[in-house]
Amino acid sequence: MPQFKYTAKAADGKKVDGTLTAVNEADATSNLRKLGLAVVGLKSIASGPKSAWLGGPRSHIGAEALAIFTRQLSTMVGAGIPLLESLEILSEDPQYTIVASKVVDRVRSGTDLSEALGTYPKIFSKIYVSMVKAGEASGQLDIILTRLAEYQESTEALKREIKAAMTYPVVSLCMVILITVGLMVGIVPKFKAIFETMGIELPAITQILLNVSDAMTNYWYLFIAGAVLLVGGFIFWKGTNWGERQWDWIVLRLPVFGDLFRKVCLSRFSRTFATLIQSGVPILGALEIVANTTGNRIIEEAILVARESVRKGETLGEPLAKCSVFPPMVTRMISIGEKSGALEQLLEKISEFYDQQVKATVEALTSLIEPLLIGLMGALVGGIVLAIFLPILKIQEAVRKK
Repeated sequence: MPQFKYTAKAADGKKVDGTLTAVNEADATSNLRKLGLAVVGLKSIASGPKSAWLGGPRSHIGAEALAIFTRQLSTMVGAGIPLLESLEILSEDPQYTIVASKVVDRVRSGTDLSEALGTYPKIFSKIYVSMVKAGEASGQLDIILTRLAEYQESTEALKREIKAAMTYPVVSLCMVILITVGLMVGIVPKFKAIFETMGIELPAITQILLNVSDAMTNYWYLFIAGAVLLVGGFIFWKGTNWGERQWDWIVLRLPVFGDLFRKVCLSRFSRTFATLIQSGVPILGALEIVANTTGNRIIEEAILVARESVRKGETLGEPLAKCSVFPPMVTRMISIGEKSGALEQLLEKISEFYDQQVKATVEALTSLIEPLLIGLMGALVGGIVLAIFLPILKIQEAVRKK
C-alpha cells in the first residue's frame, strides 16, 4: 500500500509533519481530517520495502524488537494517544514498518487489534493475542500491554542468561575437538614413519593411536559421512512425535543440565500462567496457551491433563502433584492459591524463585564446566603425547642397558 508524506496544521495552528499509509491521496486526506488535521501538502513516497540487509523495513520482528514495540505501544496508549495513531507512529520505524502498516490497515478498516495481530501468528504468539484480546474486553489495554512488555522482557532476559551460559562450553568443546583432530591428522602420522624405521614393537596404546590416526587420515570421508548420517538421523528422529517426547524425557533426566532445563520450564510455566490470569484470560484458555509455551512435551502433557481436570470442575494442583516434573513446593503453592483466590500472586512468587534458581545454577555450571573442559583437553592431549613418547622412552632404556 502506498505511503504519503504530509504537512498539515493542527486545530491549534501548529504545523505537523509525518507519513501515513493509505489507498490513495483521497484516502490519505480523509484519514488526516479524521485526526483533526488540515492538509497543507501531501506527497506520495516509495513504499516498496527494502531488504533488511540494506537497513530497510523488515517483514519480521525479532523477540527483543517485539518487546520494545509492545513497550512503546503501551506507553503511547497509556498517555492517551488513540490506538490507531499510536500504531501509525510505530509504523514509521524501519524495524516495524511492514508489519505495523498491515496491522494499521486492518485496524483502520474496523478490525479489533487482537484480530489484526492474530493474522500474523509467526510474529504475535497466542499469549500475545490472548492478552491483547483480554485488554480490549476489559478496557485496560495500556495496562495489559505494559504487563505483556514486562513478560517479554523477563523472558528474553532468561534466554540471554541461558545462551551466555551455553556459549562458553560449546565453543570450548569445539576447540578441544579441533585440537585433537589436528594432532591426530597433522602430527601423529609423522611419528608413524619414524617408528617404522626403528623396527621396534610398539606399546598397545601407541599402536591404537596410530591405527586411529591412520583411519582419520585415509578414510576421513567415512567419518564425515558418519557424522552427517548421525546428525540427520537424530534430527529425523526428534522430528517425530515419539522422538520429540523421548528426547524431552531424556533432557529432564540429564545429569546437571536436566535440573537446569526443569527450572527453566517451571519458571516459564509460572510466569506465563500468572501473566495470563492477571490479564483476565479464562483459566482453561490460559492453561492451553501455557502448555504450548513450556518447550517440553512431558510438562505440556501434564498441564493438559490438569486442564482437563479443571474443565471437569476439579482442582489444578492435584493432577500436577501426580506428575514427577512438578516439585511439591510448586503444587502446594498452586493448591493454596486456588483455595485463597490468590493464584496469580503465588505463581509470580514461584516464577521469581525459579528465576533466581536458574541464575544460581547457570553461575554454578559456568564455574564447574571450565575445569572439566580443561581436564578433558589435558587428558586428550596428554594421552596423545604419552602414546607418542612411550616408544622413544623404551628405546632410551634399551640403549642405556647396552
